[in-house]
Amino acid sequence: MDNRERRDSGLAYMADAGVLAEMGACKKKLKALNSADAWDFEAISRIAAEIIPDSHGLFIVPPFYCEYGTHIHLGPNFFANYDCVLIDVAPITIGKNCQMAPKVAIYTAGHPVHPWTRATGYEYGKPVTIGDDVWLGGSSVILPGVTIGDGAVIGAGSVVTRDIPPMVVAAGNPCRVIREITEADRRKLFRREDIDDEIWEMLQRGE
Repeated sequence: MDNRERRDSGLAYMADAGVLAEMGACKKKLKALNSADAWDFEAISRIAAEIIPDSHGLFIVPPFYCEYGTHIHLGPNFFANYDCVLIDVAPITIGKNCQMAPKVAIYTAGHPVHPWTRATGYEYGKPVTIGDDVWLGGSSVILPGVTIGDGAVIGAGSVVTRDIPPMVVAAGNPCRVIREITEADRRKLFRREDIDDEIWEMLQRGE
């Protein structure tokens, strides 16, 4: 196998000329995205869809960074705020209605722990999977091999080292489950504050 095949198989690989060429093609598109007029939403969406072809109605607020883009798989209605980083050496698969606050980082790449082995330049990638309706709080970091279940909320500043189950609030370093999300949360806005009556009535009517 060549190094691209090794990378895509989750094996140790070297970032040789073939791998770097793929990364270089993505970096050119990222330059166009990150140089776009911040209010030109049509251009931003078009360029972002070129970077991440397996996407459906995404919106990204530049700047945004990734390695390849082609290893990212997004469900409908994806939103990423400023300064998000997706290191997609291995697949990053994200479900529908996912929201990422500023400075979220998803890392699939890793390096050997021992300094002698690490100095050889060999590295690896392990996939990250994020379910539907997940909210990743600002500056949260998702590490290689992690799965986050549907409906989960990851608190700001968390470092997610292990899988997180569905429908929970989890936070911390390392990230741990704090509590379940229940029907009692449906009308909650912020802490003990509820959504006001005017908006709640609109939501109940499906407006």
